[in-house]
Amino acid sequence: MPDTTGSEPGFDALGLPPELLATLEELGYEAPSPIQAATIPALLAGRDVLGQAQTGTGKTAAFALPVLARLEPGQARPAALVLAPTRELAIQVAEAFHRYARGMHGFHVLPIYGGQAYAPQLNGLKRGPDVVVGTPGRIIDHLGKGTLRIDQLQTLVLDEADEMLRMGFIDDVRDVMERIPATCQKALFSATMPDAIRRIAERHMTGAEHITIRSRTTTAANIRQRYWVVSGLHKLDALTRILEVEEFDAMIVFARTRVATEQLAQRLEARGFSAAALNGDVPQKQREQIVERLKRGEIDILTATDVAARGLDVERISHVVNYDIPYDTEAYVHRIGRTGRAGRSGEAILFVAPRERGMLRAIERATRQPIEAMSLPTIGDVNAQRLVRFQARIKAALESDDLDSGRQTVQQSMETLDVSMDDLAAALALMARGSAPKLSEERAPAESAEPGFEGRADSRGDRRRPSSDKRGAGAVSERDQNLVSYRIEVGARHGVKPGNIVGAIANEADLDAGQIGRINIRQDFSIVGLPANLAAETIEHLRGVRVAGQPLLLRLDSGAPDQGDSSPRRKAQGRPAGEKPPRRETGKGAGKSKGRPTRPGSKRPPRTRAERKASFKSRKKT
Repeated sequence: MPDTTGSEPGFDALGLPPELLATLEELGYEAPSPIQAATIPALLAGRDVLGQAQTGTGKTAAFALPVLARLEPGQARPAALVLAPTRELAIQVAEAFHRYARGMHGFHVLPIYGGQAYAPQLNGLKRGPDVVVGTPGRIIDHLGKGTLRIDQLQTLVLDEADEMLRMGFIDDVRDVMERIPATCQKALFSATMPDAIRRIAERHMTGAEHITIRSRTTTAANIRQRYWVVSGLHKLDALTRILEVEEFDAMIVFARTRVATEQLAQRLEARGFSAAALNGDVPQKQREQIVERLKRGEIDILTATDVAARGLDVERISHVVNYDIPYDTEAYVHRIGRTGRAGRSGEAILFVAPRERGMLRAIERATRQPIEAMSLPTIGDVNAQRLVRFQARIKAALESDDLDSGRQTVQQSMETLDVSMDDLAAALALMARGSAPKLSEERAPAESAEPGFEGRADSRGDRRRPSSDKRGAGAVSERDQNLVSYRIEVGARHGVKPGNIVGAIANEADLDAGQIGRINIRQDFSIVGLPANLAAETIEHLRGVRVAGQPLLLRLDSGAPDQGDSSPRRKAQGRPAGEKPPRRETGKGAGKSKGRPTRPGSKRPPRTRAERKASFKSRKKT
């Protein structure tokens, strides 16, 4: 195993061609990371590589640079295929290839992923891409249709293999590896090495060079770390209080999805803060402009995804807020590393939902540092801070050279309006405060934005519980009022697991895993909570997606019993919560009129519909 400690060589010592070295210099790359220094020479030599390294260690350049170095652009079929677990990572890897290949004439990289229309992908495949980067499900789809040919593939890369295993793509990965040429070079990267990943490596890789980069999940001692348990307030309300009271220069607020960063930036702007979103959809030129505005102090808050914030180094950043808890500990370390740079002190705040306490403990174990609980600023704290800022503005005005003209304006206003000095000062204070009322005058804080958590106190001190879930067509899921119940035609007898369903739907529908609700696997089918605003074309596309070899045939769950399924839960479904099944009649005469149960307080059985109708007609005649 290569020694990855000590001083690392420069990129020029790794055997890369001059055009790639020139590009790296233009991009500002100075020295390779440990995973790059160990992996690039092995891949350039044509050997298979099994690399174990965490996210954020520079794996993309470690495999992209050797692929480009050995590539002859313009071939009819792809020379390299990269499998990535998510749409975001596929796009990120494709962008990295494009960035590194800027000096290579005629190079073409094509990202392929679920949730995107087929037409652009088919057109891109017809043009003959040199490198294809895609999610396993969509790659298998194109292979099955014959629109993607990998019989001349020179290099296959599996990026974040353990994540593909977790999301249920392992069968698709095996399928791809069975189809590639025997001479194809293989590189597998994974943060961990579960048995399933190790078996794939042993079966499909020959004489692979094992490279392990030890994770350094430690955080700087000069970063103060705090967490707040999400309860009682919406997270946005809580963030607003923190922004009002904390003394910060610039801040990054991390959210999980691109949509969340954009919505959060808009809402902060509406509340009077200077904010901008930074995510994978922001073009490079616009990204550079946003970063420059942050450096100049024109923007104080960036709302960002993990991918977008990588490599961001701005001295002004004094605070990092984890608005959404990260999925892994390494991501947390990378996030808070955006502050406390060059020996400066920094602040890191983590929002933790009650059901996410386990992740909090995992972060503490990985970083070997305790994270202290914090109390949100009270309404009094916020109002007091507003007053301090207002008084600071007054003090600055009192020191102004133009104060005499202000005195003249006040004197003229008092005489014209015939008001006292106190009343005029109070009116000017209201004008200076603007439209923002004192926090105590605002509406009572809403409940937490974490639906489904029982026993959460609201502003009146009582404890609320979510309403019961009645699973009719389009029923609201108990987990989130924006989710509805859908039925898919794959169940326990097909060997499906929740991870298979989450992975397929997340990638094919371009959803974050957090947008997928409760999954209830039955014998022959499953029920899954999905966003209520799914587009019709997305639903139609998901109908044809296959999981565990079965088409999903997605449709709204009607809640009606299914005769083809013997699950007792399914038979019970459709009855209101708490209602007992009807008692079956037994014994002689069951089902006849005289065997019907009597009404409470009555000695005779209830009349049939025909008897009631005849009685009504008789009364009408009289």
